[in-house]
Amino acid sequence: MASDRLTRAVRFLETHGIPYERYDHPAVFTVDEVTEMVDIPHGQRTKNLFVRDKKGRRHILIVVSHDKQVDLMALGAKTGLGRVSFASERRLLEHLDVEPGSVTLMGVINDSEGAVEVIVDEAVWNAESVRCHPLVNTATIVLKREDMHRLFELTGHQPTVLDVPSKC
Repeated sequence: MASDRLTRAVRFLETHGIPYERYDHPAVFTVDEVTEMVDIPHGQRTKNLFVRDKKGRRHILIVVSHDKQVDLMALGAKTGLGRVSFASERRLLEHLDVEPGSVTLMGVINDSEGAVEVIVDEAVWNAESVRCHPLVNTATIVLKREDMHRLFELTGHQPTVLDVPSKC
């Protein structure tokens, strides 16, 4: 299944003429593991959170810099989402078709119904290039800023770009 996901991600990029750099590595499940095990010379490192609103009707992918500690309460208040919490593994598979540890901005290629809202931190949105998993946590790809923007456009996702609140 993991190889199918990787193939799907690469096929999407190549079909749409989106250039990328790919780095294969052992499976990583946390930002700390990526820092220790993966040596990539450039690109903004990202962290991705998949949350839902209190009633479970809205699902949101949050993309921030790897070192940002997101304040979910403040984010909920700032965006009008109200109280948000982490979505279950079932919801993650249903909406983005990725496993825990593989949450990625590329998950939007699996959200053909547009059911997932996307919030991207300004620092990531404006970075020259970004790193993300290609639907699996055994590889990392680097996309240029304009190519990340194009990926969202191609999938019909209009990210909300803001300074995502962080914990002090």
